[in-house]
This record gives sequence, structure tokens and C-alpha cells, in this order.
Amino acid sequence: MHHQDPPADAVQPRQCRSDAGGAGRRSGNPVTGGDLLLRRLQARAVQAQARWGLSTPPVLLKYRENAVFRVQLADGRPAALRLHRPGYHSAAELASELHLMTALRATGLRVPRPILTAEGAATVTLAADVGQPALHADIVSWMEGTPLGQTGIPLGMTAAQLTSVFTALGRTMAQMHSALDRWQPPPGFARKAWDGEGLLGAAPLWGRFWDCAGLRAEEAARLQAIRALAATGLSRLGRLDYGLIHADLVRENVLLTGTTVEMIDFDDSGPGWRMFDIATALIKNRREPNYRRIEAALIAGYRTARALHAQDLQALPLFLLLRALSYIGWAAARLEESGTRDRMARFLCDAFDLADAYQRGL
Repeated sequence: MHHQDPPADAVQPRQCRSDAGGAGRRSGNPVTGGDLLLRRLQARAVQAQARWGLSTPPVLLKYRENAVFRVQLADGRPAALRLHRPGYHSAAELASELHLMTALRATGLRVPRPILTAEGAATVTLAADVGQPALHADIVSWMEGTPLGQTGIPLGMTAAQLTSVFTALGRTMAQMHSALDRWQPPPGFARKAWDGEGLLGAAPLWGRFWDCAGLRAEEAARLQAIRALAATGLSRLGRLDYGLIHADLVRENVLLTGTTVEMIDFDDSGPGWRMFDIATALIKNRREPNYRRIEAALIAGYRTARALHAQDLQALPLFLLLRALSYIGWAAARLEESGTRDRMARFLCDAFDLADAYQRGL
């Protein structure tokens, strides 16, 4: 989908540029932060891994929602230590994420598995320390695949490769959704929902995108109107496929070994429309020259393993818009981070573009 000239009464967005800076939530960008912050994170990681009896120095890989470290298990294998952002998920929600991953892995899907402490705990809590709040930590198994790509960097695949990879991704997503439908979550299972309230309510999961820092007055006004438009669209949806979803299947969270798909980072998993998962997997590919091939392959692959009805596909423009709106709220909470203001401008362009496309299709 390419940018179209906006209607005469539309807000003229900031200049849109290629998203080469990497707008994904876990983009793999170099870790940023002051030396003091990095030293504190390293100290907390050392403190956390000791609960698993590990002593090799952990290596910080990325720091966005969580601080993720590569650690070495007692048998020499690598694993991923996650220091979870304080206050984002409760202990019950983190335990539920690990239950979900364990259930998927039991069906043969390639996802990380929790590494338990000697006492059999999947998560540990680190008490508040000087200048540091209490936080939860866990360790999950290392996945060996190569990321599908990085947001904003062209995929560089042939047409045949794109078809093969996105067909496999669509099929794997469908298998995941079917496995989650068959699974009976344990008592106390708790995950935040990507429902109407989570996307457009008074306190959306990723922030009030229409009422946040970094917006010009005319942008905020248009986002208010788009929010109302999207809410009307949701209210008119028929019975669409709804259940547990990954909710963040961007390129960086899809690992490939050949065309075997691994899925990582279930940090945002929870109840939601299955089309939201599909929209999330597609949205950062919209600027690819072969986007239509990517979309068709993903949908065809999905349909090899699970039904996808016409009414679901008709809602794709709405869910692409909803996904775009969520990124604005996410960016607004991080304007002090390097590059985030540029990302905010790109997210606004995407949201306005997708809102225009959605309206044209009504």
C-alpha cells in the first residue's frame, strides 16, 4: 500500500520517511542508556541469574520493555534472562505467559521453554535495591533461528522466498491459534486483553494515542476522530475469530531456520482477535515492493491449517489501523529515548494513511 494524496480536509501529516530507524518494539537496535543505568541493569542480572546457580557474566542484548541478557546455563548452553519492566505485568501475568509458552511447546511448536530454578520456580522476584524498584525475572531457552528481518530494513528476499517464508509464517500462526483454542488454561491464568477496551478504551494497553505527549493540536483532533471511527467499526463487526494471541509477531519476533518458524517474545500475549495477530505480522511490511505477495502468502498459509472467513479478511483494514494507532501511544511514553520522536512522526503518517484507506473501503 502506497501513500495516497489525503482528502482536502485531512490534516497534513508530518513528512513521511522510510522507517529505516526500526520502529518495532524490540528492534534489535543497539542498547542505549547512561553508564549508571547499564551498570545497574548488569548488577540486577547478576543478582537474578544467581537464583538459577549461574555465574558466567550475563551479556545485555536489548533494553526496551524488558532488559534481555544472554546467559550461560550450567551445561554450557545459552539461554535468555529477562528482567521485566517493573509494574507492567503482575507475577500472575508473567506466570501465565510461561504457562502459555509451555502449552504451545508441548504441541510441537517452536517457542522458548521456561528454565526452572533448583527449587522449581519459573520466575523469581528481586527485592527493591538502592535506586532500583523490585522486579520479576525469568530465564527461557535460547532459540537458534535467524530473525525474519528488522523493521525498516528491506527484506531483500526473492519473490519465491517471500512466498515460502510468509506461507510458513501464516501456517504457524494458524497452528498456534488452534493449539491455544484446544488448551485449557490453569486456574488463575491472567493476561491483558486486546479487546475493544484494550485497544480504544479510556486506558488502552499501549497508551492514550489520541491524548499523549508529542502531538500537535490538529493531530490530536484527528486522532480523536479516528478513534471514534475505529470504535464504530469494532461495534459493527460480526462474530470474528477471538481467543488467545501472540499480539507482537513483528519481524524481530519471528525466527527462521530455513522455512521452519520459531516464535519468541510472548510478553504481550493475551485474549484478542486473531486478525489482530495477522495485522501485526503484516503492518511493518506495507512498504515492501512485494507487499501484496506477502499478504497473499500469509493468508494462504494460514488457511492451510485453520479457517479464515471472508468477514475476517474484510476486517483487515480496520485491524491494520488499530495496530498503527497503538504504536503512537507506545512511542509517546518513550519520547526521551533516542529516535523515538522520528518514530512518532512515522507512526502518525501510517495511522493517517491507514485511516484514509479504511474510510475509502467503507
